[in-house]
Amino acid sequence: MKIVDAYRTQLIEEHLPLVQQVVVQVATRFPRHVDRNELARAGSLGLVEAAQRYDEDRGVPFDRYAARRIRGAILDAVRSADWAPRSVRAMGRQLENIERDLAADGHAAEAGEIAQAMGITCDDLFRLRDRVYRSVVLALEHLVPTDEEDLTLVDVIADRTAPEPAEALESRELLGYLRDAVSLLPERHRIVIVGYFLDAKSSVELAELLDVTESRISQLRTEALEMLRSGIEAQYAPDIDLTGSSGRAARRRAAYATAVSSASPWRSRIVAS
Repeated sequence: MKIVDAYRTQLIEEHLPLVQQVVVQVATRFPRHVDRNELARAGSLGLVEAAQRYDEDRGVPFDRYAARRIRGAILDAVRSADWAPRSVRAMGRQLENIERDLAADGHAAEAGEIAQAMGITCDDLFRLRDRVYRSVVLALEHLVPTDEEDLTLVDVIADRTAPEPAEALESRELLGYLRDAVSLLPERHRIVIVGYFLDAKSSVELAELLDVTESRISQLRTEALEMLRSGIEAQYAPDIDLTGSSGRAARRRAAYATAVSSASPWRSRIVAS
């Protein structure tokens, strides 16, 4: 059934709040430097396109059809503003493959091993990781295998605005562990993590603050993220012996994981906001 222009205009006006809803859902997966207003503008264009192409005879509710178009328009806008050249994409894939191959030997690869395998210096490796970290937003465009067509990761990812009660409890516990883990990081590592991920400081600003090089900031961030990952994972792996590890690095990891475990009582982690 053909829809007259007046009705299309009404559809757009009535569903403008849907643009903001989609922006809120999608923006939580994007870095802080991605302009939310730009996302909203792109989403509004997607809504207009949806109204123009909508066909009632197909039996699909307009809000469902429009939400997909809005998401697609937002992702197209992000893709068109991609700051990572193909060379970084290729190097990122090479880095991922080398890390996976080295990890297959049964130990976490050191930066020097990875750099040697890639034929670059450690400083180049840290700079590459920094650029790859800032380009992961585009992973949301990847198509996922489903029974439906044209679905991307952002279409099927869980709605974090309405978690199940059990999932909400698990999330609060995880956030509690994360707060403790961050607070227990060595001072410089903590400054880098808080500055980079919470205060939106750049590597240059953090390097000036700590009076070190940008590559050192990248190294500290990588080390801190690994500490956080292993320290929190240990809380969900009760079969791991935290006291019987051998080697200085292993003992440090075990001591850190134990400190995270005992930093707060379980009840405070569950009830903390």
